Formats: sequence, C-alpha cells, structure tokens
Amino acid sequence: MHQLTKKSIDCPYCGETIKVLIDSTDVAQQYIEDCQVCCKPINFLVFESDEGELTVSVFSEDEAF
Repeated sequence: MHQLTKKSIDCPYCGETIKVLIDSTDVAQQYIEDCQVCCKPINFLVFESDEGELTVSVFSEDEAF
C-alpha cells in the first residue's frame, strides 16, 4: 500500500492555503491538480529530502520551473 502524506500548500492563483494528499510514489514527478477553492490548475513537483521527507513545490501554469 502506498503511503499518503498530508501537506499544506498555498495556491499560486488565489493564495488560499489548502491541504493536499501526496502519494509517496509521486517522488520526482510532476502532475496537475485543481485548487479546491478557485478550481485553477496547479502544477505540483514532489521531491524527497535527504532525511526522507516529502517536499512539494507548486506553480501556476504561467510560471517556469
């Protein structure tokens, strides 16, 4: 079974803090999920730190990453 980690992120469009579940199998991958508040598409990049903690970076469609 995959481990899910709850993370809080700030939407790059509306600025609202939302909680998302990150799947541990998404490490080093990019995917798009709609904001739960404004429904705009957020680009997610998931990484694993040296300590094994999942970190998430989020970007709007217009931002370069």
